[in-house]
Amino acid sequence: IVTRTYSDEELIKRAELLRTDSIHGPFNGTIIEDFENKALIINGQTIYLIVAKNPEDADYTAYGIEDALLIDNTGVFRDREGLSRHLNAKGISKVLLTAPAKGDIPNIVTGINDADFDYQTETIFSNASCTTNAIVPVLKIIDTAFGIEKGHIETVHSYTNDQNLLDNYHKKYRRGRSAALNLVITETGADKAVAKVIPHLGGKLTGNAVRVPTPNVSLAILNLSLAQTTSKDEVETVLKQASLFGDLSEQLEYSISNELVSSDLIGNSHASIIDGPATIIANDKQSIVLYAWYDNEYGYTRQVIRLAKKLAGVVRLTYY
Repeated sequence: IVTRTYSDEELIKRAELLRTDSIHGPFNGTIIEDFENKALIINGQTIYLIVAKNPEDADYTAYGIEDALLIDNTGVFRDREGLSRHLNAKGISKVLLTAPAKGDIPNIVTGINDADFDYQTETIFSNASCTTNAIVPVLKIIDTAFGIEKGHIETVHSYTNDQNLLDNYHKKYRRGRSAALNLVITETGADKAVAKVIPHLGGKLTGNAVRVPTPNVSLAILNLSLAQTTSKDEVETVLKQASLFGDLSEQLEYSISNELVSSDLIGNSHASIIDGPATIIANDKQSIVLYAWYDNEYGYTRQVIRLAKKLAGVVRLTYY
């Protein structure tokens, strides 16, 4: 873990934040503070706190780290110029950004386009956003089966640290208002990000977001116009099959529960959970509405881990 400063008090605070979480509960493992080595020992694994003011200043080789993958979850750098600074640090050979990237950096949704890139020559990657990871698997399945002519995606998104607890100044309109007290209409870039993963859907989708007063688990509502007619049974069958078999079984889950609510999905490891009973097929049989839940914290983190394993060459075979 790279930090700008270090103190024993900071180490204690980081340990406590890991030991228990207001949303995900207590950590099921052991955490020991190693003040002498400025490290946390987590389940027997030593995690050093490396102090560096700038990305290129960190010397990872001093900690026995060579040819490593660095995961940047700060969101400070989004373009190739900024993220390349990590590659100038000793010991780093690849960078994975946990946010949508700008420019020509590959935006990857594992299970969809992760086989399209040369991991030996490319050095900087983006795992896109939590919403992009939630909607792209669903869009891919529906587009392959029925074709997508156009659509609108509305995300009902839990509030995040980017918003204010109480009303205060914010560089974006409305996000300065109290996150815990308001529904906040805001923008999402997920509709445009889809084109970076499924290029032929570029320009076919619009998107918007509503931030809501819940701390975790979000919902994407996909209003889609299809190229051919279909039925609810056909749509359900296609999504169920994809969730059980094939390349997207880790990314997609299909729920048949009539009682499913957001808190039921805290800690769900899938990128997207289809709410089967909520699916709507219009009378024209070409307009459909799908509801896809996602744990925007844990579900997205699992997608980051899946891609990180691939970049690091430590993917193990999985059997279903």
